[in-house]
Amino acid sequence: MKKVSQLTLSVQLPDDETFASFKSESNQMVVQQLTHFLDQVTVNNKQVHSLFLFGLSGVGKSHLLHASCAYADTLGISSLCLSFSELTQLSVDVLDGLENIDLVCLDDIQLIAGDKKWQQGVFDLYNRMVEQNKCLIITGDQSVMNLNISLPDLVSRLSWGLTEQIKPLSDEEKSFALQYRAQQRGLYISDEVASFLINRLSRDMTSLIAALEQLDQASIREQRRITIPFIKDVLF
Repeated sequence: MKKVSQLTLSVQLPDDETFASFKSESNQMVVQQLTHFLDQVTVNNKQVHSLFLFGLSGVGKSHLLHASCAYADTLGISSLCLSFSELTQLSVDVLDGLENIDLVCLDDIQLIAGDKKWQQGVFDLYNRMVEQNKCLIITGDQSVMNLNISLPDLVSRLSWGLTEQIKPLSDEEKSFALQYRAQQRGLYISDEVASFLINRLSRDMTSLIAALEQLDQASIREQRRITIPFIKDVLF
């Protein structure tokens, strides 16, 4: 068995990506479904072993996977979150032994749509996880039937469990989320600044949070508040 410590992957979770920091009223049912699913991870003879999350790029799929692992930690559940963007650079054998972990989260399964070897590997892992009474959360950018996964058995397995769609955040939700994440960093950004970022940058949360991180570093370096003129100096 490969121990987690032997995986040459980025497994460190962001401290600020929790369920509490996922600010989206339109997706609260998704968060509730996730917490309910996680609460039964260690239950013997559970009926559901997997949950599939899908949504467009930047809606928060990775955030929710990281939040799931953070929540699992509070329950004393072992967990691991991996992205296919990194996994596919390695041998499929890296999946061997993951069934010994209570919860495995796999991000962006659409990236293996054209790779039969990886599809077979995930199918085999799924079966081993079920046999060991463990759980999987998997994300994709489309519903299971629209992923273009060519292995019918894997499509079937992905359809076995729960499925939840993450809705895109409204501009108001994005503004609130940005201000919340800024506050976590000890920063203040006004409604006007948040609106400026949303309207001038790529509108997905992944890009907006990345911009906030860049502004945070620049603000510390230059000892300046985050204002629209400052944003223009740093980002444009």
